[in-house]
Amino acid sequence: MPQPDGSSMRVAFQGEHGAFSQEAAHKLVGSEAQTLPFRKFDEMFEAVSSGNAEAAMAPIENSLAGSVHQNYDLMMEHDLTIVGETYLRIVHNLIAAPGVALSDVRRVYSHPVALAQCGKFFRANKQIEAEPAYDTAGSVRMVLESGSRADAAIAGRLAASHYGGAILAEGIEDNAENFTRFLLLTRPTSIGLIPAPPETAARKTSLVFRVANTPGVLYKALAAFALRDVDLCKIESRPIEGRPWEYSFYLDFAGDQEDPSVNRAIAHLAEMAESVRVLGSYPSASY
Repeated sequence: MPQPDGSSMRVAFQGEHGAFSQEAAHKLVGSEAQTLPFRKFDEMFEAVSSGNAEAAMAPIENSLAGSVHQNYDLMMEHDLTIVGETYLRIVHNLIAAPGVALSDVRRVYSHPVALAQCGKFFRANKQIEAEPAYDTAGSVRMVLESGSRADAAIAGRLAASHYGGAILAEGIEDNAENFTRFLLLTRPTSIGLIPAPPETAARKTSLVFRVANTPGVLYKALAAFALRDVDLCKIESRPIEGRPWEYSFYLDFAGDQEDPSVNRAIAHLAEMAESVRVLGSYPSASY
């Protein structure tokens, strides 16, 4: 995705080269984008906010593991706008140095979520210990750099290709219906760098709101959308810091904020909410 000056768009992601987030970035914005790895999610968000990257590819939920709560919180902390989404099929592979056999392996490293999603593999190979690490792709790099024939990692095919690893077993996840949804976020002033979607593309909107902790108020807030036949896709609650047992609510729903029915629903919500912030309207992806 070239910028107006001809340079490649810089997209930040959490993890190391070969991570699923990098694969998602290439899927959504193109292989010509410059992908920048960061160890932590907050570093990734800060890179975009500070202008060191034009966009960030943030995993927001997994079909098996659920929501990535830290990234919901970081969206509240940073003035970024959602401009796209994509779903990535997560295929976990057992990766080791070339020449290593499955019978040689005694330890397998990966992110705790990836290890948990491969429980059947570990039950079938009781001689192998699961060892948590901070990143899937980083585990592959670590294993190959160590030179150990007793170690392997669980990660995607891109990580194996990037670091020169050999795939000993493919698709070892317990459930094939394993997808992660990623959001592409950018500064409001950089929205023009993102190519416009086809006019026929369905749209989705995300927002976050707060309401007073009074009886029936959440029901009334959601009714603003039901009364106008706006299809709610997801609701997520997150604690409000410094206000025990009070929450911010994140909504995903079908339609663009400029659609008359959606616009009226948001205006109605604002009448009864303490605050409403639209996080973005963007092309709705399918998996």
